[in-house]
Amino acid sequence: MTQRTKIKILTLLASIMTPSLTVAQVIHHEKSLYRNILVYEEDGQRCLSFSRKNETARQTCQLLSNPNEFVFSYTRMMMGALYLNPNPRKILIIGLGGGILPTALAKLFPETVIDVVEIDPAVVKVAQQFFGFHPGQNIHIFEEDGRVFIKRAGQTDQRYDLIMLDAFDHEYIPEHLLTREFLLEVKKLLTTDGVLAANTFSSSRLYDHESVTYVAVFGDFYNLRVKLKNRVILKKMDGLLTMDAIQRHADQLEEKLTPFGFGREWLLPLFSTERDWDPDARILTDQYSPSNLLNSLF
Repeated sequence: MTQRTKIKILTLLASIMTPSLTVAQVIHHEKSLYRNILVYEEDGQRCLSFSRKNETARQTCQLLSNPNEFVFSYTRMMMGALYLNPNPRKILIIGLGGGILPTALAKLFPETVIDVVEIDPAVVKVAQQFFGFHPGQNIHIFEEDGRVFIKRAGQTDQRYDLIMLDAFDHEYIPEHLLTREFLLEVKKLLTTDGVLAANTFSSSRLYDHESVTYVAVFGDFYNLRVKLKNRVILKKMDGLLTMDAIQRHADQLEEKLTPFGFGREWLLPLFSTERDWDPDARILTDQYSPSNLLNSLF
């Protein structure tokens, strides 16, 4: 490792770590075609980072003492999709990170087919080597752009019971995965009672624009928010379930979700259909998606 590379790693660590008495240990670093990839351990966690700018740098974190337990609130909220459809038979996940979501879903539904799309082959290797992600008979990995995959899947009339949008680059969601045209392509792939789960940020300047864009394509949705952190959009294609129905599904899944460190007590209160955004915000399109100007998180 050159001195210049060492300096870059130290600078990256200094910018993404919160003040701590412990020292982060870098266990892997590489520059792929798409991003800088850093795997480090600190405070009993192993984390994957793509960026040096802010807390979104941490794409994945895993407890060394209990790899099954979810560290991030957004992964817990994404699993809230199961409260809308507790038994998906075919799942599509756009964006791999450390593979926390597909790994958990495969444990919950060992017979379910899970397609995972990740543009960066280096991320796939890191997820396998450091975070216990293992493609297999029912977990298929596709190393390509998420939009290209979805467009091709639509042309061959594929359908999914659950689609999870979780693709992030070193700054935010890639702008071509934010637009109305893209979401219409996603919508085409959902079964009549299929569920969409989309990971975004509640503190992004894109919040209003993202919200009206999802409304334009999907209508009303469940808006799960954690203050100043993630926002997850959940939509069931055949309509919004009553809270009684969601409660029944939550009860059904409680024992299965407990090993992942959360359950209905934490997740159910987050379900809301309140529109807390500017309805006059401009819809994001392939012609208007200025994420480079608007995606500052604070």
